[in-house]
Amino acid sequence: MNPTLILAAAMAVLSLAAPARADHDHDHGVTAGDLTVTGAYARSTNPKAGAAFMTIENKGSADCVLTAVSAPDLTDRAELHTHREENGVMSMVPIDSVTVPAGGTHALERGGDHVMLMDTRTALAEGDEVALTLDFGPCGKVPVMMKVDNKAGMPGAHGHGAGHGAPAN
Repeated sequence: MNPTLILAAAMAVLSLAAPARADHDHDHGVTAGDLTVTGAYARSTNPKAGAAFMTIENKGSADCVLTAVSAPDLTDRAELHTHREENGVMSMVPIDSVTVPAGGTHALERGGDHVMLMDTRTALAEGDEVALTLDFGPCGKVPVMMKVDNKAGMPGAHGHGAGHGAPAN
C-alpha cells in the first residue's frame, strides 16, 4: 500500500478525534455550539467586492437562522444574497436570512445563497485571509477564517471549495 495514502488516512482519522474549537483552522472547519462550518473560502469579484462560500451543519434539535454577517476588518457591507431566475434571467438579490434546519446542512455556494462583501476597503487577493462572523441569533455567533481562493468551486479545482466540504459548481 502507498505510504502517502496510509499517512493521509491516519491524518484523517486523527482529525476526527480532535476536539472541535471555535478557533479551529479554516481548512478543517470551525464549530461553535451546534453549528459547524466547513469548506469556507472567499473569491474576489472585482477590486471593491468579493463573495464567501461555505457549508453550515446544524447538529442541534432546532432550526438555526443566519440573520447577519460581519467582516469589520474588510467592509461595513457584508450581506446575505441569493441568485433568482426571473423570465429566464438570473439576478443576484439580497435576502434577510438563511435557515439551517435542525439536524441538516445548508450550503452557501456559487449560484445560490452566499455572502457578498461589498465596498471592501482593500481588494481581495489570492491567499488573503478573510475573517467573518456569522450571527445565528439564539443559536449563537460563529467566527470563521477563510482564504481567498479564486479557483475554489470551479470544475477540476483543488482549492478549499472543491471536494473539501463544500460542493463544487
